[in-house]
Amino acid sequence: MKAIIINEFGDIDKLLMTELPLPEVLENEVLIEVKAISINPVDVRTRSGSAMAEYLKDNMPLILGWDISGIIMDIGTKVTKFKKGDAVFGLINFLGHGKGYAEYVVAPEDQIAHKPINISYEEAGGATLSALTAWQLLVHYAKIKRGDRVLIQASSGGVGHYAVQIAKYFGAYIIGVSSAKNKYFVLELGADEHVAYDEQKFQDVVSEVDYVIDAFAKDSLYQSLKVVKNGGTILSLLPMISDDLLEKAKEKNVTVHYSLVKSDGKDMKAIAELLEKGIIKSHISKCFSLDKMGDAHIEMETGKTVGKIIVKP
Repeated sequence: MKAIIINEFGDIDKLLMTELPLPEVLENEVLIEVKAISINPVDVRTRSGSAMAEYLKDNMPLILGWDISGIIMDIGTKVTKFKKGDAVFGLINFLGHGKGYAEYVVAPEDQIAHKPINISYEEAGGATLSALTAWQLLVHYAKIKRGDRVLIQASSGGVGHYAVQIAKYFGAYIIGVSSAKNKYFVLELGADEHVAYDEQKFQDVVSEVDYVIDAFAKDSLYQSLKVVKNGGTILSLLPMISDDLLEKAKEKNVTVHYSLVKSDGKDMKAIAELLEKGIIKSHISKCFSLDKMGDAHIEMETGKTVGKIIVKP
């Protein structure tokens, strides 16, 4: 099979196309012919030597990638939920070695879900790490409910555009932050208000929110702190949270929470149900072929992606 490997961390020239044997399927795993791969910021940061690099440095040659959709070609002897020919999608072995940048990948059966028949492989592949991040933060941790005021930074991006739709589904009042050019995209997703960061600072026009999804951490967290009400919560997508910030948050009775998304088939099934009903939709901004993986990484590095970037083997 064709796969993209790296032998060392660095620039996109470290992404190398190679031929590898099909991976072995263990008793609780399925072999998936990959139809779509979703690219995330964590892919780019890991390739360059940060993010998951420390966890994965002993796995060289390393196959990056965790987000996939495709067709089951083989199943392990103890697999009961899936059969050959099933269309599936999922976040694979995060935060371990997902090996998603390949024509075939093995996945534990408890990390995947059936792909709804009414959505494409590209749409399903997109709704994995990003959608699960939004779901696990908003539903499991925050227990979002009707009437909660939620400010979502980078609301036109990967996690953000799912977070808007999920929060809307639960009846929250949503304030989306993005560039001015993406205003109507964010409002169409379900945001009740929009703040264009290139025209004004959200901390100057927003106050008393229950939750902030902060996509940038560091200095951004201090700005988020200004708009959260007493007893509110900042949900950070990045781990760079200083002791000083935590102290200031404590003075305001604000919780600052960060947790890594986890592969979870039950959550994946919940996302599948929302996709099937049209409650949430994946916005695919660009598709690349597997041999253009470097271009996909460059596109992600711009930080301007609307929705998701997909690679098709």
